[in-house]
Amino acid sequence: MAFEPFAARTHEKMTEVLMSPGAQGPAIHYYMVRGGSKKRNITVLETGTVGSEYIKTYGHYHIGNLDETYWFSAGEGVVLQQKLVEENGVAQPDRVEKFRAVRVKQGESVYMPPGYGHLMVNTGKTWLVMEDDSPVEGAEDSASTPGHADYEMVKQMHGFAYYVVDKGGIPTLVSNPRYKEVRKTDFGGIGVVDSH
Repeated sequence: MAFEPFAARTHEKMTEVLMSPGAQGPAIHYYMVRGGSKKRNITVLETGTVGSEYIKTYGHYHIGNLDETYWFSAGEGVVLQQKLVEENGVAQPDRVEKFRAVRVKQGESVYMPPGYGHLMVNTGKTWLVMEDDSPVEGAEDSASTPGHADYEMVKQMHGFAYYVVDKGGIPTLVSNPRYKEVRKTDFGGIGVVDSH
């Protein structure tokens, strides 16, 4: 299989991680162009919501001791990061050691430490455009599912520990009831509503 530098994340695929999987959404939620080690990767998120949840990326954890940086070149949004509880060296998909939400806008960057899962949310009225320096190359590394990324634990939990929703035009966090425990949180000044 040859390296595929472009992919589009469809609504059908995103239903696996949405707060309201039956809600209507755009046909394509975001676009990915992967450059490998020679060029940065680019992701472009659509605007709007699915139900009340803002358009977001699927979210993933890195395999191995990989870090990366995201540079935001257009729009505004929220970055979600979470590190899972480990027991005997095994990550527990339904238990979070640390959760963090970071507001971002054009010209800013966010560092993704090793061991942290992350996703991006578009809370603005324009495209949210970001570049990252994640290593993507090789035949097994397509734009849609790079070899260094683990999507399964996010899929299993139907998203991260919190969803970012539109509450009267204000981005607000709603807890995902599938998670058993979230030990430490930094909501970055964003309001939180319990899902129960």
